[in-house]
Amino acid sequence: MGLAVATLLVSHAAPAIAAEGTLARIAQTKTVTIGHREDAVPFSYRGPDGTIIGYSTELCQRIAERIRVELGLDELKVAYVPSSAATRFVLVKSGAVDLECTTTTNTPERRKLVDFSYPHFITATRFVSKKRDGLDTIQSLAGRSVASTTGTVNIEQLQALNRAKSLNISVMLAKAHTQAFALVEADRASAFVMDGILLAALVASSADPQAYTISTETFGPPEPYGILVPKDDEAFRAVVDAALEEIYTSGEIFEIYDKWFNAPIPPDGQNLNLPISAELQAVFDNPKAYHD
Repeated sequence: MGLAVATLLVSHAAPAIAAEGTLARIAQTKTVTIGHREDAVPFSYRGPDGTIIGYSTELCQRIAERIRVELGLDELKVAYVPSSAATRFVLVKSGAVDLECTTTTNTPERRKLVDFSYPHFITATRFVSKKRDGLDTIQSLAGRSVASTTGTVNIEQLQALNRAKSLNISVMLAKAHTQAFALVEADRASAFVMDGILLAALVASSADPQAYTISTETFGPPEPYGILVPKDDEAFRAVVDAALEEIYTSGEIFEIYDKWFNAPIPPDGQNLNLPISAELQAVFDNPKAYHD
């Protein structure tokens, strides 16, 4: 798959900083590489015209502009590289991706592989099922076939509870969220376990949103999404975090958030109507309190 490339142009450049690591490579190539998803609505996905769009994508585009200014470049190209739950950490570790801008949960285990920016969203693991089946608790999934996506925290949580509570759930693995949801649509799986916000987006864009219900019970506490950056590159992460801090504390984040969560979005004009949670508002108010 070829890289979709966007170019950021300005007339004035700031003085260049002394760069090393990831910043030095970006300065040399005049390109920053963003990892994206094909189907993580509304965070990172391919729009009707083929461009990569979404809430976390837009945040990373603003981070790219901050990088351009910091490096004193007149021009910075943004290359988009497809990423998945299975490949995202390898892409960042190998240097194939500078910023992985999707829906990756920040956990201690993952921080052994990569570093994370300040959080940009907070959600919890839930399940979606068809209303007619009356599945409203995790216990009600006992003995049923339940789907989840490979390489995610969600499947780890599902399997842990399956063992701990002896639920005898038959876990069905899917490579993409849309594939897992399709198993529920086709009655091949009773439920799909994933981040609540991603389930809400899938339901909203389905053929019959009223046919589905998302559990109120969660598989664990709310957890933060962060942007993946290379491990132990503090200079680069500092630029990323500084860009996010400016977006948050200036209030610009509220316009960006409302664009993707409280207004009609492509491709079908669905509106998630999701107010900012108290947990996420706390991040926006003081992002420095949420460093690793």
